[in-house]
Amino acid sequence: MGSPKTRSALVQLGKDVRFARLRRGITVADLAVRAGSSASSIARLEKGDPGVAIGTLAEVLVVLGLIERLADLIDIRKDDLGLALSAEQAPRRGRSFATRLQSKKAQSNDEHKREDAVDPDGASF
Repeated sequence: MGSPKTRSALVQLGKDVRFARLRRGITVADLAVRAGSSASSIARLEKGDPGVAIGTLAEVLVVLGLIERLADLIDIRKDDLGLALSAEQAPRRGRSFATRLQSKKAQSNDEHKREDAVDPDGASF
């Protein structure tokens, strides 16, 4: 696997799966049967092997009663960077045509009120 961060995260995940299994008193062989996998796949998962399928992890989490944790891995409501980028890229709310038209009418009415009234003879009031 490429990055050291990835490797250490997978190793930690494997340790967590192992500790969860041991706390429940489940053997590797029993977990494998209940998860529909092989004992060697479970052992590889617990060692942090990146080649273990995510489906195997999901089935193991079902057996351990922790499947909701898989759904929480990338909870978009907790993705601070993604939320910030989304807000930055969101379109700004514009004014509708009707609102601009009303604004223009109001401005022109104000301008008419400010102008001096002139009679046809050219006298100002």
